[in-house]
Amino acid sequence: MQDRTEREGARVPHPLLLEMCRRIFHARCFDEAAIELVASGEVPGSVHSSIGQEASAVGACMALLTTDYMTGTHRSHAHLIGKGVPLGPLMAEILGKDGGVCRGFGGSMHAAHHAAGCLGASGIVGSSIPIATGAGLSAALLGEDRVVLSFLGEGASNQGAFHESLNLAAVWKLPVVYVCENNLYAVSTPASEVVAVTRVARRAESYAIPGQTVDGQDPLAVYDAVSVAVARARRGEGPSLIETETYRYGEHTERLKIGLGYRTEAEIAEWRKRDPVVTFPTHLAEMGVITDSEADQLLADAQHDVDEAVAFARSSPYPSPELLDQYLFTTPQH
Repeated sequence: MQDRTEREGARVPHPLLLEMCRRIFHARCFDEAAIELVASGEVPGSVHSSIGQEASAVGACMALLTTDYMTGTHRSHAHLIGKGVPLGPLMAEILGKDGGVCRGFGGSMHAAHHAAGCLGASGIVGSSIPIATGAGLSAALLGEDRVVLSFLGEGASNQGAFHESLNLAAVWKLPVVYVCENNLYAVSTPASEVVAVTRVARRAESYAIPGQTVDGQDPLAVYDAVSVAVARARRGEGPSLIETETYRYGEHTERLKIGLGYRTEAEIAEWRKRDPVVTFPTHLAEMGVITDSEADQLLADAQHDVDEAVAFARSSPYPSPELLDQYLFTTPQH
């Protein structure tokens, strides 16, 4: 892993650092609000929060251009926010409202926003990996200056779609960066019991592409690693695999009570010491980028933005029943 002083030498512009912090705050406040909406019954079903994993999502997405593409997972609120999707329409989507990014038809796990380059998240583990690979092939064939970021979890790295996609991308040198967010557990199954390698990044060796493991609680470490991979892909040198070591503080999904004791309170507490919502603004203050009071104000502003997003979502109507068959692949016969 890179030393922090090396990264500071890269002289990341202060406005980018502040925006990175703002999006991390937005992602945290957004998921906290979404959890409250689930608890109140306003969200049908549940949501998979990214609380604890915001640094990985935001750090990776901010290494992209707006014109670059991204695909997500079932846990993608932070990915979408990191890529610049507006909060109001994203919250409306979670509530199934017509003002949502997919007019309420995608919901929490299947949100997309093409204007921001978000091709879609997916509730099916590993299913968005070949979509990202296909988008990379499209960019290569069309001669577009476009890179695709593919998020996945450590569990998805066991899927055949993962290995097939990496092999194809490597053979054809496609402009795809695969980011595996290793949060140690697939629902309640420890990665150590089902992943044959200690580092998912080592699987890159099988396809002769770069692989790197970084601290997923440090947005700058993620940003730096993904930036190098993005630059490589943009030069036509092919894909890379970045593994970010991160952690979700909550359960796999809200209202899910597993009760199996698959992790200890001590483990959770240890990871909470590395909460990016606390450690990143502290580091920015140490760098002289922001004061403690300015960081507090940035967090307050983020909470205000999310409150407005909730108000927007609540005020948005539900989609008309007449739209029910509009987005099907076939036209129904009446």
